[in-house]
Amino acid sequence: MDRSARLHVVGKITYYMGWISLLCAGLFQIGVGRAMFTALNLTKRNLFEAAVVCFLICMASEIRALSATEKEVPLIVKRPAAA
Repeated sequence: MDRSARLHVVGKITYYMGWISLLCAGLFQIGVGRAMFTALNLTKRNLFEAAVVCFLICMASEIRALSATEKEVPLIVKRPAAA
């Protein structure tokens, strides 16, 4: 697995973690599972901050993956065959 593929995997994982955090914050806001989140010592603000951080990491890793693929030099340089 090369560097850009790893960055894409990190981007996907943090993207989905961000959506899960936002979904949990929404459930906590409307009162579903309030006891569970309270037992875990999570507040709405902590869940929102976790979602924002996950999305920022996702964007950063995707941008780095895109810039890394543009700068890569091909390993094999094709030369024209002699006539």
